[in-house]
Amino acid sequence: MSTRSDLSRIAADSFGWSHLRPEQIDAMEHAVHGRDVLAVLPTGSGKSAIYQVPALLRDGPTVVVSPLVALQHDQREGLAESGAPDAVAVNSVQRPGENRAAWEALDDGSAEYVFLAPEQLANDEVVERIREAGPGLFVVDEAHCVSEWGHDFRPDYLRLGSVVERLGHPPVIALTATAAPPVRRDIVERLGLRDHHEVVAGFDRPELRLAAHHHADADQRRAEVEQRAVELTGPGLVYCATRKDTTAYAEALAARGVSAAAYHAGLSRADRADVHERFMDGRLEVVVATSAFGMGIDKPDVRFVLHAATPASLDAYYQEIGRGGRDGDPAVAELHHHAQDLNLQRFLTARRPKPDALRAVLAALGDGKTRTPKEIGDASGVSPTRRTSALNLLEQAGAVATDADGRSRATGMRADEAVERAVEIAEHRRETVRSRIEMIRGYAETTDCRRRLLLGYFGEQHAQPCGHCDNCEAGTSREAGPTEADDPGAQEQVQHPEWGEGVVMSTERDRVTVLFAEHGYKTLALDAVRENDLLEPAAEATNGTSVG
Repeated sequence: MSTRSDLSRIAADSFGWSHLRPEQIDAMEHAVHGRDVLAVLPTGSGKSAIYQVPALLRDGPTVVVSPLVALQHDQREGLAESGAPDAVAVNSVQRPGENRAAWEALDDGSAEYVFLAPEQLANDEVVERIREAGPGLFVVDEAHCVSEWGHDFRPDYLRLGSVVERLGHPPVIALTATAAPPVRRDIVERLGLRDHHEVVAGFDRPELRLAAHHHADADQRRAEVEQRAVELTGPGLVYCATRKDTTAYAEALAARGVSAAAYHAGLSRADRADVHERFMDGRLEVVVATSAFGMGIDKPDVRFVLHAATPASLDAYYQEIGRGGRDGDPAVAELHHHAQDLNLQRFLTARRPKPDALRAVLAALGDGKTRTPKEIGDASGVSPTRRTSALNLLEQAGAVATDADGRSRATGMRADEAVERAVEIAEHRRETVRSRIEMIRGYAETTDCRRRLLLGYFGEQHAQPCGHCDNCEAGTSREAGPTEADDPGAQEQVQHPEWGEGVVMSTERDRVTVLFAEHGYKTLALDAVRENDLLEPAAEATNGTSVG
């Protein structure tokens, strides 16, 4: 019997799924045969099935790294409802007895799936216990978090690659609903995927009506978002930048007769579970959430997604609006933009690594011995978060190496050179992040077709306006130029004299957007490109050797 037949049989017998999509089967088949997989599939396309089914064809438990306890809970409940083998979770909000029972199930082989947060895998004892269980698959759910969060406030995401090696590199499955090319590249590099297979579905969600509104002041925006949440019909989500805003909006909507509740990290576990349950069963019309905790809300009939603040990137925005219209029926996705939103984002990206912290971590390894991250922290006096960030940068700079036991050592690079390289790597990262901020500013403020701009960001070429966003309906979207419909520059490898190699992501009548490997997205005026010969085919620039 073929692998595909086995997968289809298990999907039907163990989960009750009579049909698997081609992209699901494609990803599953490679995972079963031991190959690393990166799957970028739209929300609602059955990403979880990609690990759930192959898990039953491989020996050992499947380790699932999931960023949120609410998300872990949903996934475990879904497995239980389908009648699949036992799934357990180990996390900080469970009672000690629950965690003990989970470990016992892992030890005796009765647990087929174990859910963990990345921070738990920073614990040597946790990694060793999982290693002894002999995992058959290692899954990183919401894998965009590796790139979106790993460089900043959850640096343990960037240590997952070393965890995979300590476990003997079981096949890795990285899953996400959204990842532009730089994010995909980041995921592959940070997780250490080997000869991996990528499954990337189309990013177009035609059921979503895209719109954006530019507000002159915060009060005007607050009033407009509140009014839209009142007048739109059906279950809806409102995303805010702060916990304070979620509460304020929820209270304002409730005062106007809308059943609404706030949902954020500051609520107790019981309160978050209550909001989630009431929204899922229809007792709540609107949930007002901070973006990081929206992943715990998974409801197919969400009819509108309003953003009361501009996210840090189009990656994050696409991820969040993807929770609308999962049932395939029309839904509204509106961004309510204020220029000051991006001032905050620019401020957050202005943080630079502290050379003193980098030097202290290097000094803790100065005797040539290998040390665990905790030992490095104790010797250096650097806080856990800064220590992890410093180790990540120093590893990327080649100044520190980590062995299969998770112990780090200095490679002998001079401290001045190591710090200089680490700071330079961080600076390139900042430049890329800032370019993504500029891309979402462009999306928010454009008068051209929003869908075409959004899809171009992800590398999909759509020459003609979509006809279904606010700009198309207002008649401000531009028709494609005479050479755009079959533009030979689409996805062309190019060379810039200052920024080096890049890939053309989209071409419009007066501008071209290019993704440069080390500098992020750059939007260039076509007139300036032509007059100054700023771009030339990479094959010509590299003596006939094409890039990529």
